[in-house]
Amino acid sequence: MKARLVAALLTAGLISPADAADVVRTYSYYTVGGSTLDAILKQLDRRGPEVSATGHRHPGAMEAVFTSRVRYQGAKGCGVASAQVTVNARIILPYWRRPRAARPEVQLVWDTLSADIKRHEESHVIIARNHARQLEQALRAMPGQPDCEAALAKAAVVTEQVLDRLNAAQAEFDRIEAINFDSRMKRLLRNRMERLARQPG
Repeated sequence: MKARLVAALLTAGLISPADAADVVRTYSYYTVGGSTLDAILKQLDRRGPEVSATGHRHPGAMEAVFTSRVRYQGAKGCGVASAQVTVNARIILPYWRRPRAARPEVQLVWDTLSADIKRHEESHVIIARNHARQLEQALRAMPGQPDCEAALAKAAVVTEQVLDRLNAAQAEFDRIEAINFDSRMKRLLRNRMERLARQPG
């Protein structure tokens, strides 16, 4: 996952207050092949998106772009009248082009793994959205400044602080997920097999 701020826009029009930051999701896919789990994993390592924060390729990725729209006003000095943050999240996921030679148990493992990859990246979106809310609140709570140039500078500092916390939270989430990966996959596979066994026919 990587997050970056695109712009803090000074807008002239009114912006409706929002209780939650807006999130716009887009999805893109890359193709992997292989008829065995080992072959699929090698393709994920070789073809997965490269994440700049780690310098490595990952099975999936979420790229978040924050756009802040801030309106300033004040007869004396300059304060924040309204602030709205939009998260544009691009989620990159793998698509397995299943060969005819692939056995059913490989399909089972792939279904479980790909669902977990999607859940993981969607969780990154939620973390980004929560920090976008924090950014909105922090911008709205900014004290008035002597002039709008000072207000813009203060907004940039506040934004950088929230983005630093965002990146730390995303890294911590990845760390915990990596530790729990084996036990999580075993549990997910067991649950999926139990559901299949209960299906009629």
